[in-house]
Amino acid sequence: MIQITDLTCRVAGRVLLDNASAFLPEGARVGVVGRNGTGKTTLFKLIAGDQSPDDGSVSLPKNLKLGRVAQEAPSGPEPLIDVVLAADKERAALMAESETCTDPERISDIVTRLIDIDAYEAPARAARILSGLGFDAEAQLRPCSDFSGGWRMRVALAAVLFSEPDLLLLDEPTNHLDLEGTLWLQEYLAKYPRTTLVISHDRDLLNASVDHILHFENGKLNVWKGNYDAFDRMRREKLNLDLKAAKAQADERARLEAFIARFKAKASKATQAQSRVKRLAKMQPINAVIERHVVQFKIPDPEKELAPPLIALDGVSAGYGDRTILHKLNLRIDPDDRIALLGSNGNGKSTFAKLLAGRLQASEGRTNKSEKIQVGFFAQHQVEDLDLDGNAYDHVRRKMPDAADAAVRGKTAQIGFSGDKANTKVSKMSGGEKARLAFGLAVFHGPHLLILDEPTNHLDIDSRESLAQALNEFAGAVILVSHDRHLLDATADRLWIVGGGGVEPFEGDLDDYRKYILSAEGSGKSKKVGKGTGKRSEPEPKRLDVGALKKKIASLEELMATCDQEMARIDAELTANGGFPDKPQKAAALGAKRAEVERAKAEAEETWLEASASIENAAAA
Repeated sequence: MIQITDLTCRVAGRVLLDNASAFLPEGARVGVVGRNGTGKTTLFKLIAGDQSPDDGSVSLPKNLKLGRVAQEAPSGPEPLIDVVLAADKERAALMAESETCTDPERISDIVTRLIDIDAYEAPARAARILSGLGFDAEAQLRPCSDFSGGWRMRVALAAVLFSEPDLLLLDEPTNHLDLEGTLWLQEYLAKYPRTTLVISHDRDLLNASVDHILHFENGKLNVWKGNYDAFDRMRREKLNLDLKAAKAQADERARLEAFIARFKAKASKATQAQSRVKRLAKMQPINAVIERHVVQFKIPDPEKELAPPLIALDGVSAGYGDRTILHKLNLRIDPDDRIALLGSNGNGKSTFAKLLAGRLQASEGRTNKSEKIQVGFFAQHQVEDLDLDGNAYDHVRRKMPDAADAAVRGKTAQIGFSGDKANTKVSKMSGGEKARLAFGLAVFHGPHLLILDEPTNHLDIDSRESLAQALNEFAGAVILVSHDRHLLDATADRLWIVGGGGVEPFEGDLDDYRKYILSAEGSGKSKKVGKGTGKRSEPEPKRLDVGALKKKIASLEELMATCDQEMARIDAELTANGGFPDKPQKAAALGAKRAEVERAKAEAEETWLEASASIENAAAA
């Protein structure tokens, strides 16, 4: 399916791929993994033809339909459902032509092709994808311009999934998703029937959704069969074997060299010494790959323990301006708590995190907490708030204005920026380095309570493992918001659901939550979060777009009329030929086609009735 042959590629003078080769079979679901900066996104550009290699080639089948998430999120006035439907260009063109075509034969061809590509089921399929990514029925009719950039990127993801390309390329698709959307995407990709390449550092997604791993290491590509855990196990076993083999070879080389040095001058041993020289010359070195060191996360423990509770909320409400997001919260957080916040984006997780961190004041109720409490708070927007012209040393110096230079540099090294790295401008840092600096500043004073809002977006798998280990060794309390289920599984022992204005414990573990989310999606049940239910909610309250509904109704009416015309044409052909008694196969084919058209009309009628009822309800409200 994909043949990569002797591929070499340099970016800014640095070799990312060095004579690399790999073969990926048709229909494989491939997880693309490797440390940040190894060239994963560059490979996608090479496959898509957006960039040319310095040498080598990437071979794809002819007429391959390739799909990627658009780099720019849709932002126009079109309803979300229309944006997604437009991603299937053939269907969109045929539907547009069917509205103006008057030639009966061409109309017949159009309807036949639309049936062949399941075009009449497309709106329902598009709606299911949008629903899985967090948009309810009303949100799907709102224009893209109503939503923030993160939500619009979900629409772009929905569009490429709906188009069902032969080769699907996804680069960190969970970065704009919450845990609920990530769980849905895992299920979707696990069942995707065509070839998929997904760059991801989400270990749980790579375990649930792929059957091959393409690993970047030292400029080479290695394909492993199985999910991420299988790859990790086999690779570690290979590393151990390579290390043992390399050590045995080194011992053998030393023994041969010692024999040669001792006996090469003795005539009686000259022949034996010469044979060992030949053996030494033929010995091929075993390259035992030594894993690159991962900079460890370090979280200083609080200097002094505080009596429980750290924070107690008594009838607390909070929000922004006149809009209240959280209502009448009665909760407490103790020094040993490890709590994961669940609930889809827009439900108030970040609002709750800011409330606990003291960055948002309560509009009513009472918040009780120790005067000596230190709270560490990390959120993705803080990465963007770093001083781009400053370096890591500068940021640490601001925390230690009176300290000696050696002490500041020592502290800078502790958070992962030693030597020259301490002087690298933030503007020149990678996303992972910026996140590490912001994290180090957040935990600088040894917090009693550490609040992390999506800390893993810029971290590779090994760095995420390091973060999980640091959190488990940390002596304080942790509140964690993350779409990385593996991190939540590894660190959290309590789950709280945020939504419907409330924050309530979830009875069950993450497996129970996953089952609920997926069963709610499959059954079409409401996913609005109620008190203590653990159900999912959608983006903020929406207004019914009557204009878009009327447009949809008109389109459905035209579709039903086209179906009537096609059924009439088939009936006429069957009647004129007496049912084709001498051509039973043709009669059966026409009968099957008529049944398909009739089914398409019935589905259109059902959707038409729902849309009409929505308009009637809106008028009566």
